[in-house]
Amino acid sequence: MSTATAPSPSAFSFSSSTSRFHVSLPSRAVFAVPDGAGVGIECRSGAVWITLDRDPRDIVLGPGERFESTEHRRVLVSALESSCISVSDAQPAALPNPASRAQARARSPWRLPLHGLSPA
Repeated sequence: MSTATAPSPSAFSFSSSTSRFHVSLPSRAVFAVPDGAGVGIECRSGAVWITLDRDPRDIVLGPGERFESTEHRRVLVSALESSCISVSDAQPAALPNPASRAQARARSPWRLPLHGLSPA
């Protein structure tokens, strides 16, 4: 999902066997990961700016570059231009979780309920 400034919604593809999905982001769109612990983000094309809650770093990725988060913080991925990213080791919030709700809650106290993608 993109913010109000983006001209069109993001496109998703998901492969459950690899725990990886791809997101196409139009310029200025924002993709949010509620809990970034253990999540890897790879820029496949374009350029993205990654920010984490309460983290002073600015991380900019170009094609082929990857960022992996280890902390329980929200991760925002902003497209500086039309971009495609791969998100790994996490399940997109917009798709159904195959585990039961109880198992999903027991996984981490920091994960938000899966109600779909949240705008930034």
